[in-house]
Amino acid sequence: MKYKLSEIMDIIGGGTPKTSNPEYWNGNIPWLSVKDFNNDYRYVYETEKAITQAGLDNSSTKMLKRNDSIISARGTVGEMAMIPFPMAFNQSCYGLRAKKGLVDAEYLYYLIKHNVVVLKKNTHGSVFDTITHDTFDDIEVELPSLKEQKVVASILRNLDDKIEVNNEINKNLEQQARSLFKAWFVDFDPFANTMLSDWKKGKLKDILKLKRQSIKTGENTTLPYLPIDVIPMRTFALTDFKPNAEAQSSLITFDKDDIIIGAMRVYFHRVVLAPCDGITRTTCFTLAPYNNEYLSFALLCCDQESSIDYAQSTSKGSTMPYAIWEGGLGDMEIIIPTPEIAKKFNEIVLPMLRQIQNSYFENNRLREIRNALLPRLMSDEVDVSNLDL
Repeated sequence: MKYKLSEIMDIIGGGTPKTSNPEYWNGNIPWLSVKDFNNDYRYVYETEKAITQAGLDNSSTKMLKRNDSIISARGTVGEMAMIPFPMAFNQSCYGLRAKKGLVDAEYLYYLIKHNVVVLKKNTHGSVFDTITHDTFDDIEVELPSLKEQKVVASILRNLDDKIEVNNEINKNLEQQARSLFKAWFVDFDPFANTMLSDWKKGKLKDILKLKRQSIKTGENTTLPYLPIDVIPMRTFALTDFKPNAEAQSSLITFDKDDIIIGAMRVYFHRVVLAPCDGITRTTCFTLAPYNNEYLSFALLCCDQESSIDYAQSTSKGSTMPYAIWEGGLGDMEIIIPTPEIAKKFNEIVLPMLRQIQNSYFENNRLREIRNALLPRLMSDEVDVSNLDL
């Protein structure tokens, strides 16, 4: 049976409490904005903001329940996530709640995901693309039985679950690597809590070289493109590249195992270890150790909050600050262990970093499978009526 999208769900508007009143913030109700969307998986990132019940009562926002969907409705339209626990949200989004007995909540999420392209074509607004209630009225869908909906959602969820398991493993590996770095090179735990006498004081540029391998637009169409906005914050795990055709200006290449740091607005803390060769822009540093045995040490050194703070404090420009290497991050003073100690650390940590790198390729394959299955499952091209999952 066919339905308008607006007929199978409740559309819930968001809102923002008064920012001028501190009693509305710092509460125990998570407050979601578009930047908290995890586009690699159906759930959202953990949000750092929280509001009070007073803040909720004094804004137009409503609470979303677990397994409600949320969609960005203004500007960057069509980003989606599912809600893992009750939370509030701002006015740039809509909450979407499945009508019981008519549509399965997870199936609704994937159904909307399947129709995002159509939603984007039907946006309103002259300055910003905007989704309104009318946008959902303009799209008709055909719903299979609830049993078939649950089977379809289960197939797609299993793929997303595997991606999320990989992401959780990455988080754990990152935490271990950072803890080991702190133990060895901040607290000196393995060395009787004292820096060894044959270690020396130096600068970051003593172990890392800045690479600036320029490339012309269209010169190498096989390399993936990694602009700064695609580099995730505070994680080594890349989730995406851009098509090579989008690489247009100020281009530089990087090699597998280069350390890439977002230099523009460095305070966003974008530090990754390249899983493959590629192209980025001069808004990033591309760094490589002079001695490969220092790779893990150098990456973790760059990832320290103190390193990001130093890069920010020596940045140039007020409106759009850029970190600099000479006279900036490259001149940050560090403690340099001996090659023997760096090698031992690398032997422990590098396998963790390799697993994080390899997860990009596995997750990418899983996303490709999911994205290929999604339209086929939603159009009944694949018969699931006899499956019992």
